[in-house]
Amino acid sequence: MPTRILPEVPLLDHTALGSFLASRFESQSEKLSDIPHPSNLKDAQKGADRLARAIRNHERIALVGDYDVDGVTSTAIVKRFFDLISYPLITTIPNRFSDGYGVSKNVLERLDADVIFTVDNGINAIEAAEVCKTRGIDLIITDHHTPGDTLPNAYAIINPKQSDCPYPFKEICGAQVGWLFMGLLKQELNLSIDMRQFFPFLALAIIADVMPLVGINRAIVKTGLDMMQTSSLSPFVMIRDFLNRSAVSSEDIAFQIAPRINSAGRLEDASIALEFLMADTTEKAYHQFELLTALNTLRKETEAQTTAEAMLHVNPKEQIIVVAGEHWNEGVVGIVASRLVNHFQKPAIVLSVHNGIAKGSGRSIGNVDLYSLIKSQEKHLQKFGGHKMAAGLSMSSDAIEAFRLGINEAAKQINPADFIPHSDIIGELEHEMINFQLLELLERFEPYGEGNPRPRFLIREADVVTVKLFGSDQSHSRLELRPSRLSPKTLELIAFRRTLECPENKKMSCSYTVNKNEWNGRVSIQLMVERVF
Repeated sequence: MPTRILPEVPLLDHTALGSFLASRFESQSEKLSDIPHPSNLKDAQKGADRLARAIRNHERIALVGDYDVDGVTSTAIVKRFFDLISYPLITTIPNRFSDGYGVSKNVLERLDADVIFTVDNGINAIEAAEVCKTRGIDLIITDHHTPGDTLPNAYAIINPKQSDCPYPFKEICGAQVGWLFMGLLKQELNLSIDMRQFFPFLALAIIADVMPLVGINRAIVKTGLDMMQTSSLSPFVMIRDFLNRSAVSSEDIAFQIAPRINSAGRLEDASIALEFLMADTTEKAYHQFELLTALNTLRKETEAQTTAEAMLHVNPKEQIIVVAGEHWNEGVVGIVASRLVNHFQKPAIVLSVHNGIAKGSGRSIGNVDLYSLIKSQEKHLQKFGGHKMAAGLSMSSDAIEAFRLGINEAAKQINPADFIPHSDIIGELEHEMINFQLLELLERFEPYGEGNPRPRFLIREADVVTVKLFGSDQSHSRLELRPSRLSPKTLELIAFRRTLECPENKKMSCSYTVNKNEWNGRVSIQLMVERVF
């Protein structure tokens, strides 16, 4: 690992920490009443009018979702809405392996409908739009991914990231776009449905799709998590039972629930996850959750093996890592890319090659715009899409080498400072500041996530008292550190899924977070190691 320079950060007490966290939200409204009206979304009214007409005329309506958490949750929201109005909806989520991404020709072949609309996909569905035109199908696209230079020739395109879309809050996920669209449809049909009932689903999607937890996103997530705590819907009863905590946090969703829901589409078929979110009995929710948990365990094993193989292919001298492997599982390449980013501290693209076609995912770091870099190599690609920090792409396997050389050449134009990862370390804490008062202070500024990261603190050059491994497979580490030579007091820190060793000089610097640990009704403070310097 490269040598890291420790950041210069202030020494914080509770007052200074509270002021710092409050400053994150000074310019953002967090009122649900400030959610902009869905009619601000370009084409949304046109799309809602068409769906309302289809419902009144008893036309066949089909929905095409996506296989990640945002896409599955979007599908569940829309399906639940149509169930509420007792209107049949043909619902399909593409299979990652047999259909590929989004509303493809393959998906269209099995849909017999007058109107097709998408959630969380479609902004690059040029070919699918032409197929719909030929068949006389009205295609309505709802998406939130970055549009390309050419838009599909669809009946309506609802996406806040369109340059001429007046919707003021651009960073919303696919489920939010779908929910806003259903809100307009409700209005058009003059129905009395409380759209707030979908907030727990929206919270799940916003957190899982790593949307910034500021402004209206923060308001929705806070409300959604609160509602999740009391919801009688079977999937949320199951989630509460599984977590066994006094309150569901954004981090519980991000690290415990979202990976399980994601694992279905990554390894098998997203319908398993959709059935969990649509479960109408606790028994059904439990059964589906058990399937998701088993798939998630398999996903971890597959990911670990693929990461180990990918590491052997990396050229550490290049600015942009591009690695490819025959028959790597397409469903884990995005996670493997994240692992490579963390290890090498540079953007990474991981490709899985099947039958001469390479499909993969990329993850970025710092201020490097990965989407623009990939777009600069468009001539080598069959498809691509995404945003600044994450993207998907496909190409002929023959083009991989030219793509790798080209994207690294393009990266030479980027300011080297853009490759420096953002440091979220906000300060150092005196030992006596780490108490239950600190825990209460931190809880006041939840939910934490993108745009409002959980505060990370620095321990600088602490004496290492002990390093012990624990867990059934000895894969976790427990550290005992003495931050000050002048004090006999030590701190215990936990590093899950990491095996750490005592440095030769018995000194350690690391960043950490402060968390609430609940076990058997007892609450304690848990310090979690983030990064060792």
